[in-house]
Amino acid sequence: RYKKIEYFFNILLKKEISDKEILAYANKYSILTKEELSKEKYLIEDTISFIKKNYKNYNMHIASGADDSDLKYICNSLDLNKYFLSIKGSPMVKSAIVKEILNKNKYKTNETILIGDSINDFEASQKNSIKFYGYNNALLKKEHCYIEFMKGFKIL
Repeated sequence: RYKKIEYFFNILLKKEISDKEILAYANKYSILTKEELSKEKYLIEDTISFIKKNYKNYNMHIASGADDSDLKYICNSLDLNKYFLSIKGSPMVKSAIVKEILNKNKYKTNETILIGDSINDFEASQKNSIKFYGYNNALLKKEHCYIEFMKGFKIL
């Protein structure tokens, strides 16, 4: 988020922005994000159904580019945190979060899959040599990022 704000000002608007201003914009964004994304209307029913049915069958974690404290707040507000062994967000980059989860839990890369909806998710899986299942994003399908879901995999 901080890098995106800086990029927006420096590259797109061609304006300088101080660290203090970046922080102010990030804090405003955080307030809006937590307020809006804590609404159940944004949950994807298929995804929530899968999680609720399978959280005892798989080791599920959340690795997100969203701000760590915002992410935990939103998951708690929606009563989702009980389904995941860990919930981790930025400022760490997603590939580093995935690596940390793999190492901390001693997961085997050939038994772990990352399910995601962005190219960043796909790239994080590639950097960590784990399988990837793209969901809800036509670009991922076009780019041949879909890989069949396999029983016995850890889900990040």
